[in-house]
Amino acid sequence: MEYYHPRYSSGKRKKRSKFSRFLLYILLILIIAALIVAYQLYKVILKPNTWVKDDQTTSVYIPTGSSYEDLKTILYEKGIVINRNNFEWLAKKKNLPKNIHPGRYMVKDGMSNDELINLLRSGEQTPVKIIFNNIRTKEEFAKKIAAQIEPDSADIIRLINDSSYIKIFGFTPETILTLFIPNTYEVYWNITAENFIDRMYTEHNKFWNTKRRQKAEQVGLEPVEVSILASIVEKETGKDDEKPTIAGVYFNRMKYGWRLQADPTIIYAWGDFNIKRVLNLHKRIDSPYNTYVYYGLPPGPICVPSISSIDAVLNREDHSYLFFCAKDDFSGYHVFANTNAQHIVNANKYRKALDERNIKK
Repeated sequence: MEYYHPRYSSGKRKKRSKFSRFLLYILLILIIAALIVAYQLYKVILKPNTWVKDDQTTSVYIPTGSSYEDLKTILYEKGIVINRNNFEWLAKKKNLPKNIHPGRYMVKDGMSNDELINLLRSGEQTPVKIIFNNIRTKEEFAKKIAAQIEPDSADIIRLINDSSYIKIFGFTPETILTLFIPNTYEVYWNITAENFIDRMYTEHNKFWNTKRRQKAEQVGLEPVEVSILASIVEKETGKDDEKPTIAGVYFNRMKYGWRLQADPTIIYAWGDFNIKRVLNLHKRIDSPYNTYVYYGLPPGPICVPSISSIDAVLNREDHSYLFFCAKDDFSGYHVFANTNAQHIVNANKYRKALDERNIKK
């Protein structure tokens, strides 16, 4: 026979209750710990950790050969990373130090460490848009391009002055600027100087398509010669609508065996681009670019001509003008003449206007 002991049963229940509460406390502690860990991981991995002024996007340039330490310096000097410790912890976990890729990367405000690290280690950079226009010299061109991509101006100058190198593309140091067609081009920031020249050669050949080459043949010039004449037209006027008329004047002079007598070539020969009034003393300079002395086209372009100037030469106006002179209203347009007598009248009006404005040189 068994006997029921109330105290014994009650004590057993109390022990079970204490054990249950103990398990519950342990479970709560584990849950809290897991939440803390999860939150810490969230802060490190997914919480926004980049700052860009005005909630915008900024370009980060990683030079070729950069180390992980270089990368951190670039990011920190720009003030992009908010919590550096969190960034560096995850960067090492995701092996960023061994996956540094040069280039231009667009970093947005509010990116997480995970997003930033994935972007940098992916090598998926954003191209830059190269723009160049109103270029007179090779040095100016090299400086303009170097301000937009990684290679410096010395790298570019070295190539476009290298006769052996540019001969491969069919140019000389005198004509090399005719290779470059002013436009907007997308390239990667860390493109090499050699690859940049290759790209420009590709674009040059696209521009000089069959239609343009046929037009050049019709006017009796090679594409390089078209660009040289276009460079003169470019510096004669900034008005696209009168460029074909001016081109027509030069074709007429060449047809009659005249010298071009283009003032912009004199300015180029002197290398003084502040000259506003070409005088007789300027015209006496001994230079192959002096078209008052030497017949035909100069040995190279006097600037990088715009597409509008090149097309103006290819589509030059057919007329009988042999002379032109800037209008005395300083509108930027020109007045044209068939005879020297007409031209002298026009030129005197313009000289008088220059004198009235006290423009001596």
